[in-house]
Parts: sequence; C-alpha cells; structure tokens
Amino acid sequence: MSPVSRGFHGRRRESAVDAARIPPGQYVTADFPVLSAGPTPHTGLDNWTFSVRGAGSTDQAWTWAELMDLPSEQVTVDVHCVTRWSKLDTSWRGVSIDTLLSQVAEDSRFVLAFCDGGYTTNLPLADVTNGRAWLAFEYDGKPLPPEHGGPARLLVPHLYFWKSAKWVRGLDLLAADEPGFWERYGYHNYGDPWREQRYAGD
Repeated sequence: MSPVSRGFHGRRRESAVDAARIPPGQYVTADFPVLSAGPTPHTGLDNWTFSVRGAGSTDQAWTWAELMDLPSEQVTVDVHCVTRWSKLDTSWRGVSIDTLLSQVAEDSRFVLAFCDGGYTTNLPLADVTNGRAWLAFEYDGKPLPPEHGGPARLLVPHLYFWKSAKWVRGLDLLAADEPGFWERYGYHNYGDPWREQRYAGD
C-alpha cells in the first residue's frame, strides 16, 4: 500500500468559521488528528540535541537545556493538513528558526529537516526565516506530547502541516533542493495550502 494517504475523515467545517481563513478543499476540526508514517519515537531530554549542519566550521548543536535558555515566542496560528483538516487558533511556544540560524554562518537556499525515525522534509530557506517558522516545544501551554512531535517539532504554519516535521532533530543547510520523505512519495515539493499543492503536479 502506498504511504500517500488521500483522505482523512473527520468533522466538517462549522458554518460560524470565517471562510477566508480556510484554504480550498479544507474543513475545520476541533480535534487534533494524529497522522504518522511510522512508530512514535520517544527520546529522553538528556539525550536530545538539535543541530544545524552544512555551515562549515560554524555547524551548531544545542542540548535541551541550551535550547530552553534561548529566547522563545508564543505564537497562535492556523494549521492545515494535506489530508484536508484545518485546526484554527492553535497555540504554541518555540524558538524562532531565525534565532537558531543567527548563531551559524550560513549561505544556503534550502534546508532539509531531519528527524528521529528517519523522516525528512525539504523547505526553501526563505520559508523558515523572517519570522515564518519555529522549533516548537509546547502546545496549548503544555510540553508537546510525543504523538504530536514532542519533545520538539518544526512549525511552519503557512505550508501544509507535513512540512512541520515531528520529532525534528536538526536542519541540513543545502545549496540545492533535495526532496524529503513524503516529497519522494508523491507529495508536492512545496505544499502551499492556498494553492492546493497536495501532490506532485498540483
């Protein structure tokens, strides 16, 4: 069976929701569905690190304690899954990717997020900088649970939610684009929900 799932069935959009907030083909859910390509990793915080690689002599890694010492932000965003559900006004706390990249000398155009369990996803550097992405470690005021990507996940709310990689452990800085896990299995290389870029060819 192909790992590309073309449907998730849940509660349909409520009429009270401002339609301008919902990308084409999406419906609003109050739930937070859990969709994963494999088993849920459980990494102890004592062994957890986040790395930015490919920056030559300025490659950088942070332990969990070091990450907690960095300035963090509370953000409230809508998220949109490729399987057609949207969840509005989700509340997260995390460290801006800008903050992490400010500590390395990078000259790249793309990043490849890599995660526990072998998952990867690719993004243009412009889509994770300038206040557009975070390394999120809290959801709704509580530590991010493993089923939702804890202890930390990438949060890139302006793209379909598979780009917000769960269990993320770092970013590879790349000069050229390199498709990630779902992109190699037929998902769109970019994933703009407002343009319905779900699958290759959309």
